[in-house]
Amino acid sequence: MTSVNTSRMQVGGLELTINRKAIKNLHISVLPPDGAVRVSAPAHLSDNAIRRAIVQRIPWIRQQQRSFARQPRQSEREMVSGESHYFFGRRFRLEVIERRGRHEVRQSKSKLQLLVNPGTSQEGRLQVLDTWYRAELKSAIGELIPYWLDKIGLGECEWRIKRMKTMWGSCNATARRIWLNLELAQKPPECLEYILVHELVHLLERHHNDRFKLLMDKYLPDWRERRELLNRSPLANASWRY
Repeated sequence: MTSVNTSRMQVGGLELTINRKAIKNLHISVLPPDGAVRVSAPAHLSDNAIRRAIVQRIPWIRQQQRSFARQPRQSEREMVSGESHYFFGRRFRLEVIERRGRHEVRQSKSKLQLLVNPGTSQEGRLQVLDTWYRAELKSAIGELIPYWLDKIGLGECEWRIKRMKTMWGSCNATARRIWLNLELAQKPPECLEYILVHELVHLLERHHNDRFKLLMDKYLPDWRERRELLNRSPLANASWRY
C-alpha cells in the first residue's frame, strides 16, 4: 500500500489539503460540491515548491470553484415520482410504478419509469436505476471503443465502469486498463467520448504535458469544448485532475 502523508496549507486565501506520496508529478484537484482543493505532491517536494506551483494555478482554481458555484444542484435523491434525473444529458422525470415482477427501467420521451416490487426501499430503487445506467453506458462504450482503438492505433485494452468521486476516468498504462465513471451515463454523449479518448491517449502519454495535448488535438480537435461542456453540465459529481 502506498504511504501518504497528509497536511494542510494556506496559499493566497485558499485552504489546501496536501497529500505527499510516491508519485513523480504534482496534481491539483478542485472537488465538488464546494470547490475544496486537494494537492497530490511527490514526497520529496518542499512546501515552498508546492506554494509556487499553487500560486501559478490560482486563476484556474478560482475558475473551477466559480464553475461549481454556478452549476445546478440536484437535491438529495429520494427515488420518488416527480424527481428529475438525467440520461446522456437530457432531463427526465422519474415515475415510480409499484407492481409485482422483475425490476426494470423503461425510457419514454420525457420519463424514466422505474418498475419495482411494492415496498422496495429507496436504496433498492437507486440500485435498479444504477444497474440500468451501467448497462446503457456499457452499450455506448462498446460502440465507441473499437472505432477509437483503430483510429489511435492501439491494440486491445481492458475497460471497466465504476462510480468515482473525484475523477471522470483513470488509466493504468502498464496494465492497459481504463476506468470510466458511471456518472458519465448522465452526461451528454460528447462528454463520454471526450473522456474515453482522453484515457486512451494516456496509453500513449501518461502525463498531461505538451505531447498529450498535441495527441488530443490530433485525434479529437474539439476536446477543449467538450471538456467545457462536461464542466458546466448539470449534476457535476466529480472533478477532473490536471
